[in-house]
Order: sequence, then structure tokens, then C-alpha cells
Amino acid sequence: MDAVKRSTTKAILWSALGFVMMTGVGFVFTGSLTTGGWMALANSALGMASYLLYERIWDRISWGRHAKD
Repeated sequence: MDAVKRSTTKAILWSALGFVMMTGVGFVFTGSLTTGGWMALANSALGMASYLLYERIWDRISWGRHAKD
């Protein structure tokens, strides 16, 4: 089972990557780095919370795991 700290770190790094990419996409579609940044911030916050919850739920499901020796 992953520690909460590990899941949180993974979520933060994943969100940072998504933030950079979404800022670029927002800029391309709006022509504004500020608007693209705000869009990316909202997307990253929602994405990080969703990912963390998703990871913690799946961490409690034993289906598909191999037993440790």
C-alpha cells in the first residue's frame, strides 16, 4: 500500500505537469497567458483532488494485486 505522502507527492507532480500543459492549451485557444493560467489552475486543482481520491480508493481494492512473498 502506498503511503499517503507518496500518493500526495504523485498527485502534486502530476498536477504540475498538467498545469504547464493546460496553460499552453489555454493560451493557444484564448491568446491570453493570464486566462490560460487561470484555466490551468482550476483544472489542476480539480485534477489533483480527483487523482488523490482515485488513488486512495484503488489502494483499498485488492483485486489484481499479487501477494507479497
